[in-house]
Amino acid sequence: MAEDLVLETWDLHCDRNGQEHRTADMGCKQLVVRRGQPFTITLRFSGRSYDEHVDKLSFNVETGPCPSETSGTSSHFVVTDCPEESCWSAVMQQPDGESLSVSLCSPPNARVGRYSMTLEACTDYQGSSYQIGDFVLLFNPWHPEDTVFMRDENERQEYVLSQHGLIYQGTSDYIFSIPWNFGQFEDDILAICLNMLDINPKHLRDQNRDCSRRNDPVYIGRVVSAMVNCNDEDRGVLFGRWDNHYDDGMSPMAWIGSVDILKRWKKFGCQPVKYGQCWVFAAVACTVMRCLGIPSRVVTNYNSAHDTNANLTIDRYINEKGEQERYSWDKIWNFHCWVESWMARPDLGGEYDGWQVLDPTPQEKSEGVYCCGPAPVKAIKEGDMLPKYDIPFIFAEVNADVVYWVVQGDGMQKQSIRSSDVGKNISTKSVGRDSREDITHNYKYPEGSEEERAVFEKAEHQKKSIGEEDEGLHLKIKVSEGANKGSDFDVFAVVNNNTDEEHVCRVTLCARATSHNGTLGPQCGLTDPVDIDIEPRAEKRVPLRILYEEYRDKLTQDNLIKVVAVLNDHQTGDIIVAVRDIYVENPPIKIRILGEPMQNRKLVAEISLVNPLAVPLNGCVFVVEGTGLTEGQLVKELEEPLEPQAEAKFRMDLMPRLSGLQKLMVDFESDQLTGVKGYRNVIIAPQPM
Repeated sequence: MAEDLVLETWDLHCDRNGQEHRTADMGCKQLVVRRGQPFTITLRFSGRSYDEHVDKLSFNVETGPCPSETSGTSSHFVVTDCPEESCWSAVMQQPDGESLSVSLCSPPNARVGRYSMTLEACTDYQGSSYQIGDFVLLFNPWHPEDTVFMRDENERQEYVLSQHGLIYQGTSDYIFSIPWNFGQFEDDILAICLNMLDINPKHLRDQNRDCSRRNDPVYIGRVVSAMVNCNDEDRGVLFGRWDNHYDDGMSPMAWIGSVDILKRWKKFGCQPVKYGQCWVFAAVACTVMRCLGIPSRVVTNYNSAHDTNANLTIDRYINEKGEQERYSWDKIWNFHCWVESWMARPDLGGEYDGWQVLDPTPQEKSEGVYCCGPAPVKAIKEGDMLPKYDIPFIFAEVNADVVYWVVQGDGMQKQSIRSSDVGKNISTKSVGRDSREDITHNYKYPEGSEEERAVFEKAEHQKKSIGEEDEGLHLKIKVSEGANKGSDFDVFAVVNNNTDEEHVCRVTLCARATSHNGTLGPQCGLTDPVDIDIEPRAEKRVPLRILYEEYRDKLTQDNLIKVVAVLNDHQTGDIIVAVRDIYVENPPIKIRILGEPMQNRKLVAEISLVNPLAVPLNGCVFVVEGTGLTEGQLVKELEEPLEPQAEAKFRMDLMPRLSGLQKLMVDFESDQLTGVKGYRNVIIAPQPM
C-alpha cells in the first residue's frame, strides 16, 4: 500500500491570478477571480510527491449557506488532463517535485459570490480532506459566453474598471458635470457589496433559491436596485430626501463618491445613510454593479417626467401671472439619473440584449418593492411595453407630454398652445474622455419621424400637443450672461411674431426657486403684466431682473430658479406658455498639482476658492478624495470665516498608490454656499523598476 499523500502548504497566487483576472486593484488579501476564466493554484505535499497512477485528487467548491449540486451552488470535480467548458474543472499542470500546479475554471454561467474550496486526496481507498481557502467569483465581461460579455476593450475599461467618472446635472439648457469617485476596488467595498446581497429580503426569505439565482445579472440588478434605497425597510443603503432639510445627515449635494457612503452603511450596522437623491442612488448602484463585474454607467435624462397615473400626460395648472395654481402629483424633474447595465436578456428571447435601465431612486413600486428595471433600452425605444421590467414607467420619463392649463380669473381653464419637451439630452460620460456623450437616440426616434409616431401608436398614446409651427407667435425665455451666485441677472421673455400682421399681446414673467425634482419654492421675481405691440416678422423682449437679495434665502441647494412666461394674444385669444429652469452658478474651485506625479512618491495639490457673495462664509470645509491618490477622504476645515471676495487657499500632501489617469475631486461646503465641486485629472507615472 502506498503511503498517504499529505498536503503541507498551498498557494492561491492571489496577486498573479488577480492581475490576469483584472481584480488586482481590489487590494484585498483574498483570491478574486472572474467566471469562465482559469486560475492557477499550487499544492505542495510533504513526505512524497504526487503520483498520478496512485493518487486521485478532486475539489469541492461551495457557495451560500445551504449548497447543493441541483441549485448550482456546489460542485465536486476530479483533477483531469483536459478542461471542461460547461462545468467546473481542474486540470493538472506539469508536476514539479513535491509541488503540483492545478488550473481551475468555473463555467461562464456560475453563481457569483463567496466560495469555499476543499481538496480531497485519495490513495488506495484512503483519503484526506483539506480546506484550502475561500475565493470570490465575479461576472466576466471578457468572456464571450458570459451574459455580461462586452466586446470592446475600451468600453470594458470605462464601464467595469474605471473607478472615477462624471455625472451630468443642471438643466437641458445648461448642462454641467460633477466628478464622482466610484471606488469599486477600494478596500472593503467588495465585502460590502457581497454583504448587501446576503441581507436582501429575497435571501432572507429563501437562501438557497437566492444563491442559485446569482448567476443571472438580471436578478442581481433587481436586487441591487432595491437595496440601494431603504424605502422597503430592507436595511437599504440610502435614505432619500428632497426637502432641503439635511441637518441630521449629509446633504445629497455634498457627496463626491460612493466609498464613503458604503463604508458608513457598514460601520453603522446597515442603517440607511442620510441623505440621497437620484444621482447619489445611481452612482452607488453603479459602484456595486461594476464591483460585481457587470458593465455599468450613470445616465442623466433632462426634463424627466414622473407620471404617477401612467396616462403619459403631465398636466400643469398655472394662473395668468405664471404662478402654480394647484398641486399635481405628476412632476417634471429637471434632470433625473439612473444606471444602465450591460447584459444579455435570454429571458426575453435575446432581441433585447444590451443596455438595461436600472433605477434605484425610490419612485414607484415594482412587484411590491421600490426598485425599477432592468428595462431594455431597445424596448423603450420601440414602445414595447410588455417585456420585464417597468418599461411603461421609464417610457413616460422620456416621452410623456406636458400640457399647461392656464386658469383664468373666472375659473375657466384654457390649454396652452405648446408643451415642453420631455426626455431631452440623455447624457453619459464618453468612453475614455471627460466629455459628454448624448445617447438620446438610443431611447427615442427623432421627434416627428414616422418611426416616432408608430412607436407612440404602439404605446397606445397619441401626441396631443401641437407641434412647433412656423406661423403664429413664438415665446421663449433667454438668460443674460452672469447668472452667478451672489449676482443680480436678467431673464427675458422673447416674443417672435411670425405672421404678416401686427399683434397686440400681454406678457407676464414669474420666477420661483425650485428643486431638481420639480418641487416649487417661494417666488423670487415677478413682472406686472406688460402690453406690447409687435410688428409683423418682428421680435420683442420683456425683461425681468432677478435680484440676489430676493433669491439668496430662497434657493435650495439645487441652485435652480424656474421662470414661467405667459403670453395672451388679444387677437386670437390664444395663451402661450414658456418655461425655463435657470441654474445659478457656483464659483469655480481651482486645483493645481505641484511636483512630478509618480507612484508612491509624495505629491502636493494646491486648492483655492474665492467667496463671490457679499456676506462672509462660515463653517467652511473642503473634502478631497480620489481613488489611487488619497487614502480615503482628506478634510480641511477653515478656522476663520471666509470674507466677501476673499480667497481660501491651502496645500495638501498626496501619496499616489496607482499609476495611470486618476481624478482628484474636491467638494466645498459652508453655511451660504454648498455642494461646490471641482476636479483635476492627474496622470501618475509608474514607479521606476
